[in-house]
Amino acid sequence: MPRAGVNDKVIAKYANANLYLGPLTIALIGFDGIQSLDLIGPMEVFSKANTHCPATAPAYRVLLASPHGGDIVSNAGLRVAGTLPLTALPESLDTLIIAGGSEEGLRRVAAETDLLAWLQERAPRVRRVASVCTGAFVLAAAGLLRGRRAATHWSACDTLQQMWPDIQVDHGAIYTAEPPYYTSAGVTTGLDLCLALVEADCGPHVALGVARDLVLFMRRPGSQAQFSTALRAQAAASSRLSPLVAAILDDPTGDLSVPAMAARLGMSERTFVRRFREEIGETPARFVKQARVDRAKTLLETSRWPLARIAERSGFSSLDSLHRVFLKLVGVTPTTYRSHFGTRGPAFDEEG
Repeated sequence: MPRAGVNDKVIAKYANANLYLGPLTIALIGFDGIQSLDLIGPMEVFSKANTHCPATAPAYRVLLASPHGGDIVSNAGLRVAGTLPLTALPESLDTLIIAGGSEEGLRRVAAETDLLAWLQERAPRVRRVASVCTGAFVLAAAGLLRGRRAATHWSACDTLQQMWPDIQVDHGAIYTAEPPYYTSAGVTTGLDLCLALVEADCGPHVALGVARDLVLFMRRPGSQAQFSTALRAQAAASSRLSPLVAAILDDPTGDLSVPAMAARLGMSERTFVRRFREEIGETPARFVKQARVDRAKTLLETSRWPLARIAERSGFSSLDSLHRVFLKLVGVTPTTYRSHFGTRGPAFDEEG
């Protein structure tokens, strides 16, 4: 997995230096069966950016489109009225964003419309082409992601990889940047990608204003994991391992060596490691490291404790150990992580 922040640096490199010569035209493309947030979320981000942009003219012109135009209906029954047909979109498009949706909707849009051919013809003539969630399947079907790294919803990663083996599917990243193509994972991660694009276009102050208005993190690095260690482990653990897993997640401090954990369950070390890997999908040692990193993340986000205390309360033997493991598993230092997500409120009290 690439280091967190790599996607963001790539996006910044491809920023538009001439933004204020005129608004950038963003076309959001949906279809019957879309996930409504995949369309509405990015629309809100770019629309909000217009209210924070210091230029006299709007930063963005946002258009909603669909293969045939007119009304489209989301997979939840929400009707989006008055979309433009693809043929009516202007030549001056800056960015295309393809929404995701239901499997049936994706299959129909690939088989029964001209969207794929239109994308193949239009993509070389726009600055950025992006997808939200399973919208990556549309880009893949159009042949635009061949040989590139891509993200999609975690539940669809294996299918995307099986259908297009020449794509480097990143199972963990919340978004990827392979200019001119950008892909994001499930639903709300499209907001993270669009915030990064706004920051590249308009600067961090505009993006921060959007994030505050929409009550979003400013901002999650592109390779931050889609879902937590706790969710994965608790779903997978058997009744024998479940109490241990819960105890580690509840308090990752203390002696969590393999001998200590094996003795706690009355198993040999070899049997314990084998059972743990079969059920949880990783070694006990790595699981403990990740649990400690997750605890450190929480403390970095919610407290102003010094790093040495965070290391101690997260189960690390030293500040150096916290720094080394955090950098390896998260891709950034604890200090950098805190600068993105840390609280600006008062510190916890000394006994907190």
